[in-house]
Amino acid sequence: MAKYLLLKHYRGAPAAVNDVPMDQWTPEEVSAHVQYMQDFAHRLEGTGEFVDEQALSEKGMWVRSDGEGRPPVTDGPFAETKDLIAGWMVIDVESEERAIELAGELSAAPGAGGEPIHEWLEVRPFYGEPSTITE
Repeated sequence: MAKYLLLKHYRGAPAAVNDVPMDQWTPEEVSAHVQYMQDFAHRLEGTGEFVDEQALSEKGMWVRSDGEGRPPVTDGPFAETKDLIAGWMVIDVESEERAIELAGELSAAPGAGGEPIHEWLEVRPFYGEPSTITE
């Protein structure tokens, strides 16, 4: 088994087929999307492949150590994860092929008009996990 991160992007990835921003969806479309995600996670709990998931708030900041005193905090001017990353899911699967299969299924979550988003998801194995990559 190897853990993979399925990373959902607000922007920075290739455009989705149904590329209407979520802030333009109806409340019913948002609810259907969230329900799809919950149903997907629940099914993976049943197979033992689900580890964790979170949707991320648009709020965020950069913090670093600056020696003594209060660490500096900034809100730009560079692209920040709050602008790029919508959320993530961690799965624990037998192979890279299974991670890709699940990411493809998750990509079909409904969006505007109830149609599948067909969004691009970033699939990344955890560092230090046994490699299932064969290429």
